[in-house]
Amino acid sequence: MNGLGGMRRLVEDEVRSRLGKMDRRGMAPRGVPYLEELTSRKSSTDIPRVLDQLERVFNPAEQGKPNAARPLDVLLATNMISVGVDVKRLGLMVVTGQPKTTAEYIQATSRVGRTYPGLVCVVFNWARPRDLSHYEKFEHYHATFYQQVEALSVTPFAPRALDRGLAALLVSYVRLLGSEFNENSQAGMVTGNHPYFTAAIEELSARATAVTHSEEIGEAVRKELEHLKDSWLNQAANMTGGATLGYKPRRDGQTVGLLRPPGNDWTPFTCLNSLRDVEPSINLILDDRGLGDHVEKMSKNEGEGIVS
Repeated sequence: MNGLGGMRRLVEDEVRSRLGKMDRRGMAPRGVPYLEELTSRKSSTDIPRVLDQLERVFNPAEQGKPNAARPLDVLLATNMISVGVDVKRLGLMVVTGQPKTTAEYIQATSRVGRTYPGLVCVVFNWARPRDLSHYEKFEHYHATFYQQVEALSVTPFAPRALDRGLAALLVSYVRLLGSEFNENSQAGMVTGNHPYFTAAIEELSARATAVTHSEEIGEAVRKELEHLKDSWLNQAANMTGGATLGYKPRRDGQTVGLLRPPGNDWTPFTCLNSLRDVEPSINLILDDRGLGDHVEKMSKNEGEGIVS
């Protein structure tokens, strides 16, 4: 928050004073910049209002009118702006200091220039060794910064990772290992004793054992792959009414999709389309009673012979 406070002071003091003296440079004097911020200091009810203000464009014909809606001149933001802010008119961003991760840097700076050409200016602090290092390697870093993106911290072959990714891996393996099942309509032509299924199950379970150094996890992956194979074959064998099983559904009304997009119901062959897919939203009930209140209520109920 120190950087945020410093930038707010610069805008309200130095930038404001400089704009008021623009006539000395042969330009029309400017008014006080309209300033807002997108930070954790804003409540969840205020953030949508700020995003709506960002969409407001400058209209010279409305200037001077008493009720004219004025667009924002400056938006101060923390890394909150990195995700979910898709505003067409954003064209200039000033990044003060190098963000801690390359992924955050890419996400934040991609908020500008999404529709029209944009400009990103990075202001480094010479007293910070990390900023100084990025300044010295600026050109090479930006030419290769997708190589600098930090790996996600995940546990290989964890149960929930298997739930989300193993089905797509099995389908990709069987479909692409040869040419027999490449076509979308060939998803229903697989057989349980086909060498592709055998190779997929053996090699993927062996990979799980090698990565985790655990025979138990390798066997769990093998069982899950066998379960997915049985589910695939069961769907292929139970097509009725002239329907065929494809990897993806088609609009012909006859091709049923094996792979399902994420939604409220998770099936064995639900397949993520991207890393942006998340679980459905749920409602939470917050119990704001203190711990003492809870203990006191339990003691009272026990004294009255109430069992909860």
